[in-house]
Parts: sequence; C-alpha cells; structure tokens
Amino acid sequence: MNLSIIGQAAGLFAVTNIDDILILALFFAQGAGHRNTTRNILAGQYLGFAGILAVAVAAAVGATFLPDEAVPYLGLLPLALGIKAAVQAWRHRNDNDDDQSEANNDAPGILAVAAVTFANGGDNIGVYVPVFATAGAGGMTVYVIVFLLLVGVWVAAGRFFATRPIIAKALSRWGHIILPIVLIGIGLLILIEGGAFGL
Repeated sequence: MNLSIIGQAAGLFAVTNIDDILILALFFAQGAGHRNTTRNILAGQYLGFAGILAVAVAAAVGATFLPDEAVPYLGLLPLALGIKAAVQAWRHRNDNDDDQSEANNDAPGILAVAAVTFANGGDNIGVYVPVFATAGAGGMTVYVIVFLLLVGVWVAAGRFFATRPIIAKALSRWGHIILPIVLIGIGLLILIEGGAFGL
C-alpha cells in the first residue's frame, strides 16, 4: 500500500471533517450518562459517512444517485434537527439544572446522527469525487479504507473532548443551547452556499 496515498487520504479526511469533532462532542454531551450513547453515535457516524462514500464513489465511476442541484437541500436535515432540539430546549428553559439534564439526557438516535453526518458531508462529496476519479480503483480503495478507519478515530476524539472536565461542564451547562445553534447554522450554511431556494 502506497504510504503517500495513505497520508493524502488521512489529510483529506481531517481537513474535510474537522467541524465534525464539535458536533460529535455535542452529541456525546447530549447523551452523557446514557449507556447507548457511544454505540448510537458510532453507528450513526458510520452510517452517515458510508452514505457520503457511496455517493462519492458512484459519482467518481460515472453514476450519480444525487443530482448536483439536490445537494444544497441536504441542509434541510440538520436545520430540521436543530429546530427540533431548539424547541425541546425552549420547553425545558425554566427547569432547574437537574431537570434540564434529565430532559436532555437521551442518547442521540442513530438515524439523527447519520442524518447530520450525511448532510454535513454534502460538501465533502464535491471534494471526494474528483480525488476518487483520478486515484483509480486501487487508490480509491485506499481512500475508502483510511476514511472508514478515521471515522472511529473521530468518534473517539469527540468523546474525548466531551469527557474532559472543563469541556464536559461547559457542554452539560450549555450543550442544549449550543447543539441547536450549531445544527441550524450548518443547515443554513449548506442551503446558502449551495444556492438552495435561490439564496
């Protein structure tokens, strides 16, 4: 296996997924103390990223499941999830801290994590397609393997940050506010940058 391709794959993954660390940390904070949190986030992240890779690989070999015009509308997924989280936070705004943490202490759902991962990766697809197309079958295989290995590393990093005492305290206090803001921001950014609805 060519080490330079492995290095390029690792670098490309890191650059295109750096924002996922914050989202993963927020998901871990949301499900703190729930026994299914890590499993759900890991499964959701892999499911969402597998979707990104499937679309990118298919497009690189000439097939396309998703027309270019549809990609910006992926922003509707995190936008809807962010609005839902904001409504939940608003409903529990007058709860004391213990009630607040209980209200927000459900493990994030696998499909919710997958939806955010896939929608947030819409721009990644645009970067991966030309790289995969020029790498050939062997190179593309290396990229996919490295990416899939690094998804696990990314989830571990998100969990690491969410469990540092200072960060964990801040996330437990403010996570229910930060998560909807981040999700809504990601959704709007995807919609606006892609020119959805003529924006």
